[in-house]
Amino acid sequence: MELLSVNVGRPQPNPWKSGPGDTGIDKRPVDGPVAVTAPGPKGTGAVGLAGDRVYDVDHHGGYDQAVYAYAREDLDGWEAELGRPLPGGAFGENLTTLGLDVTGALIGERWHIGPQVVLEVSCPRIPCSTFQGWLRREGWIKRFTQAAVPGAYLRVIEPGEISAGDRVEIGHRPDHDVTVGLVFRAATLEPELLPRLLVADALPEEDKELVRRRLAKRSGQESG
Repeated sequence: MELLSVNVGRPQPNPWKSGPGDTGIDKRPVDGPVAVTAPGPKGTGAVGLAGDRVYDVDHHGGYDQAVYAYAREDLDGWEAELGRPLPGGAFGENLTTLGLDVTGALIGERWHIGPQVVLEVSCPRIPCSTFQGWLRREGWIKRFTQAAVPGAYLRVIEPGEISAGDRVEIGHRPDHDVTVGLVFRAATLEPELLPRLLVADALPEEDKELVRRRLAKRSGQESG
């Protein structure tokens, strides 16, 4: 398991969201080591990789979404379907991995990258209009959701530097079965899976609260 590329965004105007603003979805591979640090809470635009940031600060960035990873194998599958090349960073991911089952990663499992950095899997990516506009594919949000191969957000546990070619090793794996893919499916097309999610202590607090609200709403509807 290794990093094929480490990708950092280039800001550009975002025509796919209402109102003025930029997007950092255009991420490109960079040479040499990149510093990785915990960015602090959501709301500032800060993320885990030096030289990168997000601009939709209400929905992206911060401690629980410090780094976004996507598997090269999954990009290859999308290349075949979309009929065009998808280089590292094409989905806005910071880390393009090889040999790592990103969708099957457990919430709370830890990735040791290179000699220093430790990241912890926190939650899946939920597609948005910027992602659809960036790929210039009508109906992309629906198709991406149906495929349920969302990639993973990670938080920074141990800072340091990472580079393309670094080995990735799985360290701690929690004692539950809540994967990135399971959380994504529960949050989108399969709400019947929601009760399974709360055993994952490392799921972000805002996600846990959303699960609780949706479960309470379902319970009220069933008893009403």
